[in-house]
Amino acid sequence: MKSFRRVVTGHDADGKAVVISDGEATEILQRPNRPGVALINLWQTDGAPAEYDGAEESLTGDFVLHPPKAGTVCRIGVFEPEDPEVLKTLDGRAAFGEMGAAHNIVENARHPFMHRTDSVDYAIILSGEITMLLDEGEVHLKAGDTLIQRGTNHAWSNRGTETCVIAFILVDAVARRD
Repeated sequence: MKSFRRVVTGHDADGKAVVISDGEATEILQRPNRPGVALINLWQTDGAPAEYDGAEESLTGDFVLHPPKAGTVCRIGVFEPEDPEVLKTLDGRAAFGEMGAAHNIVENARHPFMHRTDSVDYAIILSGEITMLLDEGEVHLKAGDTLIQRGTNHAWSNRGTETCVIAFILVDAVARRD
């Protein structure tokens, strides 16, 4: 898998802008329950408004699907082409359980990884192509496309022949209350 460089800025003791870390992203989740998919966390915030001074590292806990309450996660998703025969044998609940999100799986859906989260997700396709499945219909996305996912049931399916890389910004959200 390709590596992803993460550069984090901050301030020195005199208040001058500096780079506080520059290196390969190390918060990577790959698992046998979801073969062909890697998730790379780059940064997260723990509330709003986000603090920009102080913490030198924000990725200190378990690798979970959701952003923190009132927070955000910046993440890269790498999706290899799916094998339909292997897909039939996979357990979405177990795979999402490894990220603390087994309850987010949609039972008896048309894809084993159909799920819903309480978040607004900005998905920017960096390379390749992918299909987002919804309850009704689907949308095919390619490099340069952006999708705004707003708490809907969905699954990502790479039906193509090349790797798809997606930048995700996940924002904690709630359903509208009238």
